[in-house]
Amino acid sequence: MIRTEISLFMKNEPGELGRLTHLMEQAGINIDALTIQDASAYVLELFKARGKSIKRIASADSYNSMRKDSAQFALIRLLVENGKTDTAIDLLTRHEYVFDIMPVIAIQLENRPGELSRLASRFGEEGININYVYGSVAGAGAKCLFVFCPADIDLAAKIFADENA
Repeated sequence: MIRTEISLFMKNEPGELGRLTHLMEQAGINIDALTIQDASAYVLELFKARGKSIKRIASADSYNSMRKDSAQFALIRLLVENGKTDTAIDLLTRHEYVFDIMPVIAIQLENRPGELSRLASRFGEEGININYVYGSVAGAGAKCLFVFCPADIDLAAKIFADENA
């Protein structure tokens, strides 16, 4: 249920994702989930959050410049198969990727109408904000894997552990 997500920055240019996934392949690491976004939106949110907690350390022009420059990078969030997270972290470190790790909730759902609604509603009923979510399904008969980054990971884990007990 609680998994370690790796968030990393990469150049937003052709071939970079192929290089990363080839490294994972060579190390025998399977990627269970992955999402990619332009890093400028992520950087903007960091600046907004920073503005609420600490005073501005650069001019507005500097912040705008950093946001534009960050569009040259992509933010990749990924989960690797259970038992391979430390191997992936070592691999990324050796190849000098800039990354961070964070706990997330990964849940397999039945692939039918209402499952995501039920789960998202449960977060809301418990007053847990969802910072972001991504997921996918392989086909009509397969289960879905959804990754949630809740504001309160401990409460979310307790709720869904109780529900699955």
